Amino acid sequence: MSKPLRLGIFGWPVKHSKSPQMHEAAAKAVGLQLSYELFGVPPERLAEAVAEQHQAGIDGYNLTVPHKQAIMAEIDEVTPSARTIGAVNTVVRTEGRYVGHNTDAPGLVRSLEEAGVQLRGANVLILGAGGASRAAAVGLAEAEASKVVVLARRLEQAEALASSLRAHLPCAIEAGPMKGAEPYFAEASVLVQATSATLASNPGAGAFAAALPMDSLDEAAAVVDMVYDPLETSVLARAKAHGAKTVDGLGMLLHQGAIAFEMWTGAQAPVEVMRKALEG
Repeated sequence: MSKPLRLGIFGWPVKHSKSPQMHEAAAKAVGLQLSYELFGVPPERLAEAVAEQHQAGIDGYNLTVPHKQAIMAEIDEVTPSARTIGAVNTVVRTEGRYVGHNTDAPGLVRSLEEAGVQLRGANVLILGAGGASRAAAVGLAEAEASKVVVLARRLEQAEALASSLRAHLPCAIEAGPMKGAEPYFAEASVLVQATSATLASNPGAGAFAAALPMDSLDEAAAVVDMVYDPLETSVLARAKAHGAKTVDGLGMLLHQGAIAFEMWTGAQAPVEVMRKALEG
């Protein structure tokens, strides 16, 4: 019998992560042995904690907030796509070297495709200018969206993101402010909520959603929130009331995890088993 795989996730905080049950259920379903640990590590200890696990021969791991950017300086290689996004969420030990990938971007794309959302030729509107927004922009551009527009409360942040990606994307990318966003909403066929504003722990989630010009959105548009706690965020509730198609964040969590599982194990991910583990 081959040696059990040692995997884990670094985050701060990380106790809320659903990744252990997802990956352990997947391994059991395909007859593999693995352990998946939670590494609650504050930012100032990341380099030390990662070095310890590399020394111990960990087979792979995930990164969540706030470590997706900082990890890039602590590993042997970063894939071109992850470098473009500027974030790594999955590290795979490959021939003794630790290689960083980003499975958030393809995970988002798979979740939208699974929901029947048309991405080719789409006009994509992304709310937020952080790491999640960058992953969404790259993933949807690579899925042949025709245009990506990034909105942020601080216009300079949106412009900085668009400017940094412009040379790397196969489609047009623009920036705009959250205020006065009605024209952007009217043009969008896919709306991506990529901020932390709708998290269950955020007391301003309702106000954030209420301030969006959802009435300007075409009823044929699709709205996805990358947040999965709660499953129906304040933005999705407004979109649903407007008549738009909605996609919650659990699908992205599922599919980015399935891609990572396949990278680590070489086995086909049992997606439905992983979905049930997340929903349980």
